[in-house]
Amino acid sequence: MKTVFIDEPFKIEVRDTEKPVAGEGEALLEVLYCGICGADVASFTGNQPFTTYPRIPGHEFSARIVEIPENSRGLKAGDVITCNPYFNCGECYSCKRGFVNCCTDNQTMGVQRDGSFREYITMPIERIYEGKGLSAKELALVEPFTIGWHALHRVKIKPTDKVLVVGAGPIGLFATISAVAQGAEVYVADVLDGRLEKAVKFGAKGTINSSKVDIVGESMKITGGNGFDVCVEACGSSVTFLNCIDCAAFAANIILIGNGKKETTFLHSILLKKELNVFGSRNSLKKDFEEVIELISSGKVNVMDMVSAVYSVDDVADAFDALTHNDGSLSKVLIEVHAE
Repeated sequence: MKTVFIDEPFKIEVRDTEKPVAGEGEALLEVLYCGICGADVASFTGNQPFTTYPRIPGHEFSARIVEIPENSRGLKAGDVITCNPYFNCGECYSCKRGFVNCCTDNQTMGVQRDGSFREYITMPIERIYEGKGLSAKELALVEPFTIGWHALHRVKIKPTDKVLVVGAGPIGLFATISAVAQGAEVYVADVLDGRLEKAVKFGAKGTINSSKVDIVGESMKITGGNGFDVCVEACGSSVTFLNCIDCAAFAANIILIGNGKKETTFLHSILLKKELNVFGSRNSLKKDFEEVIELISSGKVNVMDMVSAVYSVDDVADAFDALTHNDGSLSKVLIEVHAE
């Protein structure tokens, strides 16, 4: 079967490997579509600290069940599904308390263990989620959607809340959809007009191009000088985290999704003065997958508007190159491994 390997930074190729055999409690899956995550691009460029090489990338995917034992979930051969790609140990303090997304020995497919960029994979049955009639492309978008969904459920958002999402990449856009789904009035900040146009398409009431206007001043205009009730950092930048602190109302909530790569220096007294609540968000849970699948199935959200391009698995190097040099025009890029 065809398998994609990142052998070292900037070296990616498709090689022939043996088809896997499912073990006890596992299903054999035919991979249909894979999404390229920012973590995959970081592995490709050598900026992912948790990746070792060679590595098969990929943790956003859809698949068709080829073989599966009889199970209580009603899953059967032929079903088109998606999966939870975060493998937790089950023994650490986080796992024992039910916070499996925060496992201290978490192994995410495509990062700490080999991922989905291959024609066939095996997965534990409990990690497989029924597709509910969604297309294979839609199901490949479920996992990145759950990241924003999980984050925006770290706090209880009220319909009266004004929410600012800083960063309109795929995760920021999914966070926008998640906040809109909870009834909030959502604004999105970014430096690229093309991304902000997508945010409006996904329900944002307004946008801020922070390369053209002062984000703090504009935030105060929007909120009548109060600041936002919830600020979501979806870039992983020191500057945007500080923007969130400055744009937040007193007693507001700040949610961090972006994975920062540099230290941030600030006077922490501002957190005390404004009595801010700062929440980290990592991965997602079973219920997040189920709720997102249900939301997409309802027809209330068209996630296909997130897809900018689809490449064949044979052209995977071109896809990674395009994202490495992305000028902001690309949101989510999918790799077609097998047609649905």
